[in-house]
Amino acid sequence: MVIGISATIQIIQLPIQIKANSLDVIRRPFLKWAGGKSRLIPRINKVLPEGNRLIEPFMGSAAVFLNTDFDRYLLADINPDLINLFQFLKKGNSTFIDISSEYFSEKNNTEKVYYALREHFNSLDAGKERAALFLYLNRHGYNGLCRYNQKGIYNVPFGRFKRPYFPAKEMEFFAQKAKRATFVCEDFRKVMQRSRQGNVIYCDPPYVAASATAYFTQYAHQSFTPQCQQDLAESAKKSVRKGVKVIISNHDNAVTRRLYEGATIHSFYVQRNISCDGEKRKKVKELLACY
Repeated sequence: MVIGISATIQIIQLPIQIKANSLDVIRRPFLKWAGGKSRLIPRINKVLPEGNRLIEPFMGSAAVFLNTDFDRYLLADINPDLINLFQFLKKGNSTFIDISSEYFSEKNNTEKVYYALREHFNSLDAGKERAALFLYLNRHGYNGLCRYNQKGIYNVPFGRFKRPYFPAKEMEFFAQKAKRATFVCEDFRKVMQRSRQGNVIYCDPPYVAASATAYFTQYAHQSFTPQCQQDLAESAKKSVRKGVKVIISNHDNAVTRRLYEGATIHSFYVQRNISCDGEKRKKVKELLACY
């Protein structure tokens, strides 16, 4: 069934090249992250309004946080390993960076050691060691994926990189900027309810399917369902009524046009690089819905 598009939506085709607002350098996250927003920072900053606090219910690798300049930040994600890592980096700074660096050695860059450390990681409770190993697995695993099975077991395969990069400088920058931020592991609905007049919310949720057969919505060990997509759109509208400005990233298709009815839609093409088959890496249409 084709979903109709309301005539109230404003459609803006953005040019391919846009300069970042007041950014001389794009700050790269210290984590590798499938679907990360580093390449879209110029586009996002073009439409991101001013405010007294930026709220990110789906912070991921924190690319938007690193490349904006708000007085305060509320940064959330449903993945507890991600928030555990960010909190230890904020608290431990150079000490935690030193601990994490010990895993980045030639002897640890083998398939056998990787799977042994992955198994050890899955046996640990939240804490400093699990946080450091999460970084190790992230930069030694396949293609920046973060994937768990239904039991919550991290299962990303070995990435076979010649010499994984240890992001010390990127971690130091993150730790310094994190002094302005509060990190929470919470559902996006609760996070958006915390918003107040003058805040700005940027949402980068698991995307809707680009087509009827293209689903990639497994994140942490939960599924971001169509009802979650609907709840996000409703939460955005509730936030707007409180005097909060909201920006949402997603695929550009009939489903999202219906979900974000009434928003200003900025539409553009991006390169998708998640497939191991180069021929399947193609440009797809995305949008920024601005309330």
